[in-house]
Amino acid sequence: MEPIPAPAQERLLRLMRVLEQQRFPEPQRTLTSNQAAALTGWPGHTIRKDISYLEGDFGGVGGYEPERLIRGIRQALGLDRRRRVCVVGLGRLGSAYLNVRAFEPEEFELIAGFDSNVNRVEILRSPVPLYPAYKMGEVIRRFSVEMALLCVPEEAAQGAAQRLAEAGIRGILNFAPVILALPPDVSVRNVYVADELRALAVKMGP
Repeated sequence: MEPIPAPAQERLLRLMRVLEQQRFPEPQRTLTSNQAAALTGWPGHTIRKDISYLEGDFGGVGGYEPERLIRGIRQALGLDRRRRVCVVGLGRLGSAYLNVRAFEPEEFELIAGFDSNVNRVEILRSPVPLYPAYKMGEVIRRFSVEMALLCVPEEAAQGAAQRLAEAGIRGILNFAPVILALPPDVSVRNVYVADELRALAVKMGP
């Protein structure tokens, strides 16, 4: 199977989300590339090229079967198994993620939250267990946690990320405005609000 380029991976993820959010009427068994283009804003030929990276048959000449296409994207991108997630840093941002619906998709399971402030850990109410930061390595290894949301202040981010990597975390969603220096086998995505606002301003034009 040909490796899927990173831009195509991003588009397939968004296409999957669009398909999951749509409510297709019962008679509509297929979705054409033109209909997908209208839903996503991408050209039909780009969508067809992205889908060509997937293994399997997703419909006939008239279009793609949405449910089969969703399953194909999940399998190709490794989203067909459940991954365990933790939150590190339980300030306003981190504590908010303890209760959001972001973890309802079946491929993610929120296992634990960590904070260096023991009082905060004891006071916060949460649907998942909370632990002081010094127990991070022990808990992550015990429950085979793979991913972390890093919600700590900028000055604490590098140290916390290193501890996560040493504990076996393979992927970090970093909300701190700092570039992390980590081993290449740890995947990192940076979520910077200022950068997103800049990108939006550029898109809006002068």
